[in-house]
Amino acid sequence: MAKAAQTVSQLGLHLGVAVGVGYAMTGSLAIGGAVALVEPVCNVVAGRLHDKAWERLRGRRK
Repeated sequence: MAKAAQTVSQLGLHLGVAVGVGYAMTGSLAIGGAVALVEPVCNVVAGRLHDKAWERLRGRRK
């Protein structure tokens, strides 16, 4: 249970920071919120592409 609470807390912190940064940069709470929701999706896609690129590099070295 404590691990779940920590995970939820980290998620809340991440979203809060993302909204805050987006708001500070644009002055729009709506844009800050949109950035906070879209950014994690982009990170998942970019992370997968990054992992695939490293798998290819490892394959070429063998």
